[in-house]
Amino acid sequence: MPQELVVALVSFAAGAIAAISGFGIGSLLTPLFAVWVGTKVAVAVVAIPHFVATAYRFWILRAHVDRRVLMSFGLTSAAGGLLGALLHASASEPSLTLIFGIILVFVGLMGLIGVAEKLRFQGWHAWLAGAVSGFLGGLIGNQGGLRSGAMLGFDVSKEAFIATATATGLLVDTARLPIYLVTQGDDILRVWPLALIATGGAVLGTVAGATLLRQIPEPLYRRVVSVVILALGVYMLTREGVKG
Repeated sequence: MPQELVVALVSFAAGAIAAISGFGIGSLLTPLFAVWVGTKVAVAVVAIPHFVATAYRFWILRAHVDRRVLMSFGLTSAAGGLLGALLHASASEPSLTLIFGIILVFVGLMGLIGVAEKLRFQGWHAWLAGAVSGFLGGLIGNQGGLRSGAMLGFDVSKEAFIATATATGLLVDTARLPIYLVTQGDDILRVWPLALIATGGAVLGTVAGATLLRQIPEPLYRRVVSVVILALGVYMLTREGVKG
């Protein structure tokens, strides 16, 4: 199957999943691009479709953003994303992926058994959760799962959950993307056609996923997000296990 078709299909699926769970574009596209250009370059390249699709998703959901959560959790996520992007070039990716996978499995299980719903992030806990998720996003390009897992601890509606997670992701992208463009601009230009296809696919997937989101009952929604987080964590651990 041609690379272009694979990128189009995966990016469409990623955009649809992100519209429902608040994450998925980086989680699916980064491993795919890593096969062709390596992980470090893949993180930088995928930041482009992630930014564009996230910006579009924010625009259609902007009325539902919880400003209280965004001003605490979101701002520290952006600061963490900037720091992570600056350290990206010297990161030890395998060990980080392993730790990240373990965290996602833990968070996903907490959501499935109902523990996450009993947590409530307030004060410095919200700031810390945002900083950690943003930092990992800048460092290894996969903050969305941890961000959504942390946001399960906020008492917000389904629409506010997605809208605020999206706004937070956009802040992180705004902080980290310029760093990638400056430090890895030449590498990104070498695969610009694939980056363009991924951007279009992610946006179209977002449109489809936003329609599906309205069909999911509120009580079921947090369980769906937890399952996606758990599956991502298992995938990351399995991938590192195969490499090792």
